[in-house]
Amino acid sequence: MLYLVATPIGNLGDFSPRAREVLEKVDVVACEDTRTSHQLFSLLGVRVKKTIAYHDFNEEKSVPTLIEKLQSGLDMALVSDAGMPLISDPGYKLVHACRLAGIEVTSVPGANALLTALQLSGLPTNAFYFGGFLPPKKTQREKTLQDLSNLSATLIFYETANRLVDVLESLYQVFGDRLVAVVREITKKFEQTKIGKITELLDFYAQNGTPKGEIVLVVQGSDEKKQKMSNVSITDLRTFLSAKDTAQVLSLIQNISKKEAYAQVLEHDKL
Repeated sequence: MLYLVATPIGNLGDFSPRAREVLEKVDVVACEDTRTSHQLFSLLGVRVKKTIAYHDFNEEKSVPTLIEKLQSGLDMALVSDAGMPLISDPGYKLVHACRLAGIEVTSVPGANALLTALQLSGLPTNAFYFGGFLPPKKTQREKTLQDLSNLSATLIFYETANRLVDVLESLYQVFGDRLVAVVREITKKFEQTKIGKITELLDFYAQNGTPKGEIVLVVQGSDEKKQKMSNVSITDLRTFLSAKDTAQVLSLIQNISKKEAYAQVLEHDKL
């Protein structure tokens, strides 16, 4: 059996009794970073029998070895440095290989940053899209965001503190002034959720400095009705309105500046 075991993302009190029981009974624990995991096990008072490294850099060659151990009759647990394994962490290739080999897999769920941030954001939870970490380069990042710009689902991304402002600026360039929740240090002493329009957040961080800690961004989805209306309006309005007047109407429909609306009209006219 392969157990996918969640570990705390901050508060050690979130570690479950079942997770402790599984980690102490399995024959081997596969860890994203054995040093980090041993420190955590020590803090939690968990006594594991054996650990083995399993991470992005050795995943390809490790999977056959781990499958071999499981097929020999050993029980194994997989843990990441924090939170649920496989969520923006290695592991899916091992689970896929287990399924192909007929090896049983189960989950020992627990703390999860993306779902907790979604709860705290106050944004719609009925449908959401998780995009992991956005590309570090601006051009690639904005191309990725452009592909997501029409999704009505709430968008969730992991981010580092030093890139936060750059990412907020990219969000504004592609999405306009949507609502965003910046959720950081989840379950820790200095947990904070800052919610506002993108321009408000950029002003806040310009005045107060970039926050520290691990960050989850929760972004308002596209308003489909407005999007459909604006797509029709650009084509239809240009048949009897000037570019300037069309931009004025679009700015009201989309709740964006006249400058941004005018840029859309010019782009439309090129087609």
